[in-house]
Amino acid sequence: MSDEINLTHFRDLLQIRLAELQSLECAAQSRDSVELDQSKVGRLSRMDALQQQAMLDANRERGRRERLRIEAAFRRIYESHYGYCAQCDEPIALGRLNFDPATPLCIECANKTDHNS
Repeated sequence: MSDEINLTHFRDLLQIRLAELQSLECAAQSRDSVELDQSKVGRLSRMDALQQQAMLDANRERGRRERLRIEAAFRRIYESHYGYCAQCDEPIALGRLNFDPATPLCIECANKTDHNS
């Protein structure tokens, strides 16, 4: 399949997404941390701050997981496995790769995985 797909195109898509993630991480790190001292802020403000902190933590974790998926996709490109399903070794549809260039699974295997979760 490597000769059927434009690896440069997918490498570029992965690089762009990785740069976006790094930019988001830098922006999140530059924000001031939220004051959680209840003696300085009211209870509702503290609850809002805790909720914002939880959402920030969840976003960081999502970004970390996506970065790992992108790095794995780069490894698959390097090892000439990119574009093939990690479970069944069948080609992954180009539309699926264009939608999510880091995907390791064809749609059939992804659906099986989702149903087994």
